[in-house]
Amino acid sequence: MPENESRQNTTFPSSSGEAHGYLALPPSGSGPGVLVIQEWWGLTDHIAEVADRLAAEGFVALAPDLYGGRTTHDADEAGALMMSLPVDQAAKDLGGAVDFLLAHDAVTSTTVGAVGFCMGGGFVLMLAAQQGDRVSAAVPFYGVGPAVPKAYAGLTAAVQGHYGERDDFYPADDARVQAEQIRSESGAEVEFFFYDAAHAFHNDTNALGTYDSEDAALAWDRTTSFLRDKVV
Repeated sequence: MPENESRQNTTFPSSSGEAHGYLALPPSGSGPGVLVIQEWWGLTDHIAEVADRLAAEGFVALAPDLYGGRTTHDADEAGALMMSLPVDQAAKDLGGAVDFLLAHDAVTSTTVGAVGFCMGGGFVLMLAAQQGDRVSAAVPFYGVGPAVPKAYAGLTAAVQGHYGERDDFYPADDARVQAEQIRSESGAEVEFFFYDAAHAFHNDTNALGTYDSEDAALAWDRTTSFLRDKVV
């Protein structure tokens, strides 16, 4: 991953010690803060590039490294890494990432946004439910995994979800039920978008071969517009 004044590996305090991540600053040097939460593959170059793209859109983007430097392109290994990740530990690291962004000199917002993919989509919803009004925008892309909350009473963030109608990992009907659960339990603004796509349609490097450029572009435009509106 490139390192210069605007794109760099970084460390930040966590209640369990020290956590690591990838930080990307916008060309202006400052902007609203957004977390980018990794897929089950780890903090890959692709996730760093998502942070870079958000920085190019004017955000201060931090991608926490939940696997401690481990990445993989093997689905079986990725599944094992996800299932062996202590959810409580990851939650502490993500809470520390929120603290880090809100205290960072380059961050102009009083809240943060969070965008996550696959496993990270589950963590986005968990983080929003745990952090309350410190997270004002939550964007899960086809969120799955052990971090998906069972209850959403603590969530106050506006939620924009992106899901595939042909997703074999998380069926669209289950996502529709989840959207209604979030809406009814939290009272938050919730909008899920559905695409004629399979799982991981936003990742142009995914080993599943399910990337869809048109749907990815549409979902990205919706995401960046949503973050600009909600992260203040």
